[in-house]
Amino acid sequence: MKTSAPFLAALLQLPLVAFAQTSATLDEIVVTANRTPQPLSELVGDMSVIERDTIERAGAVGVADLLARLPGIEISRNGGAGSNTSVFIRGAETRFTAVYIDGVRVDSQSTGGATWESIPLAQIERIEVLRGPAAAVYGSDAIGGVIQLFTRRGEGRPLPYVGVGFGSYGLRRSEAGISGAAGAFDYSLGVAHEENKGFNIQPWNKRTVSRDGYTNPDRDGYRTDSANLRLGYQITPDQRVEATVLYNDQQARYDSTSRTLPRPPRTFFPDDIGYQRLRTAGLAWTAKWNEVYSTRVQITDSVSAYETEPSYYATRTHLRGYLLQNEFRFGPHLVTATLERREDGLTNPPATSTATLLKRDRSQDALSLGYGFVQGPHSLQLNVRRDDDSEFGGKTTGSAAYGFAITPQWRATASVGSAFRVPTLYQRFSEYGLASLQPESSRNAEVGLRYTDGPTSAGIVLYRNRVNNLITFDSNARGCASAFGCYRNTARAEYEGVTLSAGHRIGDVTLRASLDFQDPRDLGTDKQLARRARKHATLGADWRVAGWTLGAEVQTSASRFDDAANTVRLGGYTLLNLSASTQITPSLSLLVRVDNVGDKNYTLARGYATAGRSGYVSLKWTPSL
Repeated sequence: MKTSAPFLAALLQLPLVAFAQTSATLDEIVVTANRTPQPLSELVGDMSVIERDTIERAGAVGVADLLARLPGIEISRNGGAGSNTSVFIRGAETRFTAVYIDGVRVDSQSTGGATWESIPLAQIERIEVLRGPAAAVYGSDAIGGVIQLFTRRGEGRPLPYVGVGFGSYGLRRSEAGISGAAGAFDYSLGVAHEENKGFNIQPWNKRTVSRDGYTNPDRDGYRTDSANLRLGYQITPDQRVEATVLYNDQQARYDSTSRTLPRPPRTFFPDDIGYQRLRTAGLAWTAKWNEVYSTRVQITDSVSAYETEPSYYATRTHLRGYLLQNEFRFGPHLVTATLERREDGLTNPPATSTATLLKRDRSQDALSLGYGFVQGPHSLQLNVRRDDDSEFGGKTTGSAAYGFAITPQWRATASVGSAFRVPTLYQRFSEYGLASLQPESSRNAEVGLRYTDGPTSAGIVLYRNRVNNLITFDSNARGCASAFGCYRNTARAEYEGVTLSAGHRIGDVTLRASLDFQDPRDLGTDKQLARRARKHATLGADWRVAGWTLGAEVQTSASRFDDAANTVRLGGYTLLNLSASTQITPSLSLLVRVDNVGDKNYTLARGYATAGRSGYVSLKWTPSL
């Protein structure tokens, strides 16, 4: 913590938090909070928005790295980009975040939660992040929050683009696409390729060998190809149909543990290759029948598959969804009634001749009701949802939130809500599973205060989220099919903390900052939950000067523990990232970025290295309007 403590102390001198910490304005329309378009200024929830300009200046990172620059979010990763990645909202487990791409649910019925490393940032136009439970709107999964990612929507005249980028560790990127509209028809198409020779994510040292018994001093790189297509047709001024498709195919190398070479004291292991494939597809029809009543019908489908060789393992999650949403608007009142069906399927082919095929599925049928009221200084949002699970029966969740504008600048909010997540099919029916597992459930309460006055925004959010029946892997459990242990409802957890952030614009300089104090804790053992810090913060500045946008950003985190017993400590760290971008010509833009300028040696997971100082340069051509 020595490296991060001075910066944390400095952040304490900053004004308190802005709820939306990115380039979004309070008049911007968002849809994630209640699944219906709503001005950001009317929200009672804690939300951030990331726009395309921020994404394009992010450099050589993935979706998770970009999210980690927001308030309340941390990540963990087994190595570099392309490796297994977890995202923690307010310290909650990665499986406690409901993730959607263009309204299509993305999840793994094997590990639980989205496979973040398989989501291609090159195809994403916008990201909305809602912190806090939202099961009363979205059903199972949304215990910690909801993240929606959107691809580009075509508008105006045809607008093609072509981009190339080069960076450290042999990174090469290329992308191309076109978007636009012709009459009632709009379209957007994008393709991208990225490959990186990588670095040794498990470097050899005496401590590693004596502790883990293996190493492989090679470069663990990755390669990914992605594409997305979004088509829309305005049937009438009040009716629209839209189809979306996204695809990503990724290969990533990692160190195997299946074979050894006799060379003591070192034991070397050859590489395995992990193949990660993600596909999402959605078809939606929206209709506004009159000034009061409108509907939305949506059918979605997603597949998340993972396979390794030569050490064979394979898993495939298939999700399908059906949604009928009705909205009734009466002046300041908004009433929603939604019918939804979700279908989850898991297929795990046998890895050996003695193993058996795991193929299971389940479904949830739900009815949710919502009521919103915005008038004068008052904002009220009530939601209730009843889910009927094919395995666990009925589950009811609810939420209530209220906001009051004390003055034109100051606004106070308060909310309570319940949420749940059913166990994954793998947690129940694999060789490590336990069929008697019960759903994890939570109750959350939070209060906030926000200040907004022109270029200055500030505020604070305090929260406490308690989870019962927390599922963990118990290696000492008896009665398991596997001698290594199995999943059990063994714990109760509490995610408690305060999120602060601030934003201010001075002429051509924009400043932003966030600071999180949190206590993610296992209430049964009174231990800190693994790979989550008690304190983490960001501080950034953008300066527009002489046709350039210059950026500087500091990310800092306190120490964490790598294990549930809190015996293996991961040190704190502070990173400095710099960027510069400009329009060389009206059609050609340049980005230069250097991450981890100080070449900080740090780790997010025991035994796995992270990237050192790395540079990235890109050129992008888009015809000027």
